[in-house]
Parts: sequence; C-alpha cells; structure tokens
Amino acid sequence: MFFDLNFPVHHPQQSSAQNASKKTKGKQPQQQIDVTYSAAQIGAIEARVDLLVHLGYTAIALNQTVQTAVVPKTHANILETLVAQLKPRPGIVLLKRLTIVLDQESEKGFGLTPANVAIFKPYDLIALVPTTQPTFSLACLTHSQPSALTAHIIALPLTLRLDFRMKHTLVRTALKNGAVFEINYVGALGGDHDAVLVDAGAAESGAAAKRNWWATAKEVTRVTKGKGLIVSGGVVAEADLRAPKDVANLITLLGLPQESSHSASTKIPKSLVLRAQTRQTYRAVFSEPVLVIPEGDPIPSQNTSGGSEKKRPREDEDAVTSQTGSVPQPDPAAEGSSRKKKRKKNNQNEKTV
Repeated sequence: MFFDLNFPVHHPQQSSAQNASKKTKGKQPQQQIDVTYSAAQIGAIEARVDLLVHLGYTAIALNQTVQTAVVPKTHANILETLVAQLKPRPGIVLLKRLTIVLDQESEKGFGLTPANVAIFKPYDLIALVPTTQPTFSLACLTHSQPSALTAHIIALPLTLRLDFRMKHTLVRTALKNGAVFEINYVGALGGDHDAVLVDAGAAESGAAAKRNWWATAKEVTRVTKGKGLIVSGGVVAEADLRAPKDVANLITLLGLPQESSHSASTKIPKSLVLRAQTRQTYRAVFSEPVLVIPEGDPIPSQNTSGGSEKKRPREDEDAVTSQTGSVPQPDPAAEGSSRKKKRKKNNQNEKTV
C-alpha cells in the first residue's frame, strides 16, 4: 500500500480571497468564498488521480494550502465539495489535508487555536511549512503535541536556501511527539509547484532551486538520521508524476538505505494516518481497551481446587504454624556447630597473617 500525501488542489477564488482579506483587514466585514468547480477542473483532477492509481498509489491526500494563517471569516474548505464530486474508486482512499505556510506574520498566530477546532475537524491531516526560525520552533515544540489541533507533518521549503538551522533538539522533540518530516520529490525534478506556495515565496523553480533541493533534503536526512521521513509528490503537472519504486530509488541518493526509502512511502505514512485519527479523540487516545472472551471458552479462575501448586517457603512456614500453633524454632546443635566452624576459620586467618 503506497501513499502520496501531497496532491495539490488549487481553487482560483482561494488566492483572490486571501489577497482581499489582507487589504480589507479591519475595514469591512469579509465574506466567505463560494467554492464551485467547473467540469474542466473536475476532469483535470480526475485525470491526475487516475494516473496516480495507475502508478500504484492506493492512498491519496488532497492538499489545500493556505498562506500565513487560517482566517475563520474567509476560510472555506474547498476539499469537501471536491471529494463529493469525484467518482468513487474501489480500494482507493482519498484523504483531506490542510497545509499552512508560516512566515513572519504567522509568528503572532496562524489560527491553530481551540476556538477554531470546528474548522480543522473535517481535515484528516494538518501540515505546517515553516520558513523562519521562530515558526520552525513552534511547529516542532508546540504544535506537534497531541491535541485536537496537532500538526503531524512538517514540510520544509526544500527549493529555498533556508535562513535557519534545524537544531537536533527541536527535531528530536518533534519526532518524539509523533510528527514526521516531508520530502516532496517535485523539487528534484524541477517541476511546477502549488500556486499558493509560489505566491507565498515558499517554492521556486529552476537550476538553483534543484541545487537547493538536494542540499536541503540531504540536511533533513542527516538531522533526522533517516527516521520519521515521508516522501510525497507535491506535483501539479501529470508529466512530473513518478511511480513509488522510482521515488524510492531517487530518495536513496540522499543517503537513505533501500529499506528506509521504501518505508518512507508505505509504513511511515500509514502509521501517520492512524495517529492523525487521534485528533478526534481526547488527548490522542484511541479508545479504552475492552476484554472480549469468545463464546464457549471457560473463564480462567485464579484459585483452582484440583491444581497442585508449588508453595513458597513462607507459605510452608505459615502452614506449619497453622497446624502446630507455634513458630518453628531453629535447632541449637546446628547453631553451635556453625559457630565452631566460624571460630576455626578466624584462627587460621590470624595465623597466616
């Protein structure tokens, strides 16, 4: 079972609504955008999904990207309407993912607050793209802890030259909390990125972007020591899509073993999706375990009448005292002989000295 947890979906009205919210902030009431897809847009998305299924992927996460912060007044879930319009595919799992690009303005807050839990609840996955040192620290320390607003994916802008250092303490804390670091292979191919990432300055194209991708991806592999890494596409054009085994061979060039590169698109994403389901529960607990006894099997009892169990020495003493009514006393002759032996040993030691 192969996973691709970054299938970018961009709605034209989404970027215009975000730009309008920045200009009219605090001046007039903002209206929520109306999400409607044309037949051509649905056909293009269907073609990309069919190609991924043909390549061997069975779990695909549709990704909606938001810049700076999630504003409750203007935010619209563009994936709910899209999933309802896509044709059903037996055996294929479609997930909904929300990605927030964090910049300097996001240091004041980007919407992951308890008051906005209802906004994030329909999404199966939450990802963060930190671009500064403070936002990277927030993503690793604060927002990776188990809660209803846990961000399980930290996706660094690999095509950019990072202005901050990935400290080992921050990375270890994020991995310990259950977060993973994402590597999108579209940057290694020089393909087109999500339009929201480009507008936010979190993605670039060209020869310099490819060099940055290889350098940053190797640094991520070195800091994480190959643990907690997932590989996704982030591909917009159909020509840049690759099969899972081709992606695994590409990731081995970063220094990962063959087994780890294979797990980056199979085992680790699967466990990530299971952990992401805990956002719907209290303090990331699945459920209370219940003991189920099959019908027809006798219930084991601790005290069996017919069984002959070996008693401990203390139990033997208790049995003797219960029968005789007195505590057994040690033999004085045996004590005297042991004292004589100790005296002889002490005398021999004194003579040798």
